[in-house]
Amino acid sequence: MSRRLTTLLSATVLAPALVLSGCGEEEQSTPTSAALSAVTVEGSDPKTAPTVEVDAPVTVTKTESKVVTEGTGATVAEDDLVSIQTVIVNGRDGKVAVNTWDSGAVGLDLADERLFASFKSQLPGKKVGSRVLITSTPVDAFGDQGNPDLSMEKDDPVVFVVDLVSATKVLPAAEGTEVAPKKGLPTVTMNDGKPATITVPKGAKAPTKTVVQPLVEGTGATVEAGQTVRVAYTGALWKDGSVFDSSANRPEEPWFDFVVGEGQVIKGWDNGLEGQKVGSRVLLVIPPADGYGSAGSPPKIAGNDTLVFVVDILAAY
Repeated sequence: MSRRLTTLLSATVLAPALVLSGCGEEEQSTPTSAALSAVTVEGSDPKTAPTVEVDAPVTVTKTESKVVTEGTGATVAEDDLVSIQTVIVNGRDGKVAVNTWDSGAVGLDLADERLFASFKSQLPGKKVGSRVLITSTPVDAFGDQGNPDLSMEKDDPVVFVVDLVSATKVLPAAEGTEVAPKKGLPTVTMNDGKPATITVPKGAKAPTKTVVQPLVEGTGATVEAGQTVRVAYTGALWKDGSVFDSSANRPEEPWFDFVVGEGQVIKGWDNGLEGQKVGSRVLLVIPPADGYGSAGSPPKIAGNDTLVFVVDILAAY
């Protein structure tokens, strides 16, 4: 998962450190090495973690992979957002460091420069539904520092067994059927490359409960709790329509990723976006109770401020 803090929307970094790394080689090679032969993968049920046995210590001179079980889905592209399950094993001692079947699938942005080089080089070209074995050099996994939290030293080779659960493309903006909003709600004007303009009706009273109003009905998959979603958004204050935050203000990454239903964002977002379809543009009017509460989010948001967001759902993975 790609991962960064957003000052007003999240208090948590969204990507576990286990999938972020420094630089490394990105050459894909023919899977004929002794390193791959030193790993045995047993089990074929995608709902259950495979058993991974390593004839440790294993020597890995270059990162490579082989398909253990080939899927029948789409071929993964180098800029896809993918959802994976993985077992990570230390090649030095054969001990399992991570098993995501215990905690849930992980979302990855294959275009993220911070992602493991071993994932960036070996997952594109594989099919969704495949189980892939990767033997990685230390630098292509946890970089020059290793990962002390996982008992990975800087010189430890790493073995990954990865199930490619899904892959998706990122929409450039909402697309679908326009929906006429209910009367009395703020109006929205989209501005290419800039924050949206949100106009609150003069004299209108702020709602006391969160309002979820689709402006564009997308045709993609329905967003579910536990998924990572990528959105573009603008947030404004009900009291004067002033914009306090927008993904468009970050041209290098004009989007925001978060996991739905895990409290990484305010309650109005978690509840309001779950059940919507990818491609949708959603207007959210959020009272303080479902926003930042009585404390607000100084200096821009007071404890009694109702918030208005327009959110484009670009992907879910």
